[in-house]
Amino acid sequence: MNEPLAGLRVLVVEDEFLLAEDLQREAEAAGATVVGPVPSLAQAMELSAEARLDCAILDVNLQGEMVFPLADALQARHIPFVFISGYAGRQMVPRHAGARLFAKPIDLTAVFCALRQSIPSPPA
Repeated sequence: MNEPLAGLRVLVVEDEFLLAEDLQREAEAAGATVVGPVPSLAQAMELSAEARLDCAILDVNLQGEMVFPLADALQARHIPFVFISGYAGRQMVPRHAGARLFAKPIDLTAVFCALRQSIPSPPA
């Protein structure tokens, strides 16, 4: 079985319960250890400060609150992330313009591949 996220600790931040459940289940099936999922910015900030993370999947809009402060914190720690959003045409803030944005409904294979590609390979 192909496990593109094998060995990775992935933070999942999503406020839609069913999608959060799907992300968790599918990320685990892809070999990840899921941290979360969490539905709010406050919970995500707290968890990200405490947990060892390799990468993250971030919903842009969490119950009307933008996820960008968390993205800033992850970026400062060199933890790669991708954004997911139901607002396909939405512009990212300039400091996160380089992050991948996936429109809902998301293609999980593409999301997982983007996460894997964002992780630096260990030195040989």
